[in-house]
Amino acid sequence: MEVLREEEAEDFLEKESFPISKRKAAKALNEAIKIARRIKYPVALKIQGKNIIHKSDIGGVILDIRNDDELGNAFNKIKKIKGFEKVIVQEYKQGKLLLLGLKRDSVFGHVVAVGAGDIYTEVLKDVSIRICPIEEKDADEMLKELKIYPILRGVRGEKPVNFNLIKRLIVKTSQLPKKHPKIRELDINPLILTEHKVTVADARIIFD
Repeated sequence: MEVLREEEAEDFLEKESFPISKRKAAKALNEAIKIARRIKYPVALKIQGKNIIHKSDIGGVILDIRNDDELGNAFNKIKKIKGFEKVIVQEYKQGKLLLLGLKRDSVFGHVVAVGAGDIYTEVLKDVSIRICPIEEKDADEMLKELKIYPILRGVRGEKPVNFNLIKRLIVKTSQLPKKHPKIRELDINPLILTEHKVTVADARIIFD
């Protein structure tokens, strides 16, 4: 079994033409500041370590950092967490958050899943699943099955997310096992959706 954590998983997905947030790893504060200035604030800072799985649970994710001073405070806080090896400095974008993933089922083979994302995934359990591969009409049905679908469409004057882009990405994800049959699990969480873009902000992949 091979586990690709965030940095390696996002590199893999980028090679497969998935839309990945601008990001780069840093081990020292001065390096992190240079990256943040190049990416342009605001940024997010996320802890990385081979024994760290749930970054948010240990305070290892700090969002919406707007200047060098805030970055310094965030870096020093994260550096104190047990298991720290480095951080990912990532562009910070706001939007609707989805989970997008794959799993090999013992009966059906690979299935693709989409649902409510970020830290509320386990709480809301709002997920739709199909056997791979799927077509855009299937992706459309999956999204409409979600309890958060009205939120994706926009409430109280909000703009809807770009449904065309998200449907194409769900289809693209469902086709990955054909090219990479050894994928056991793929978790993209969160996938950030806006009126104009769909962006992978975190990922993890397990291969047999």
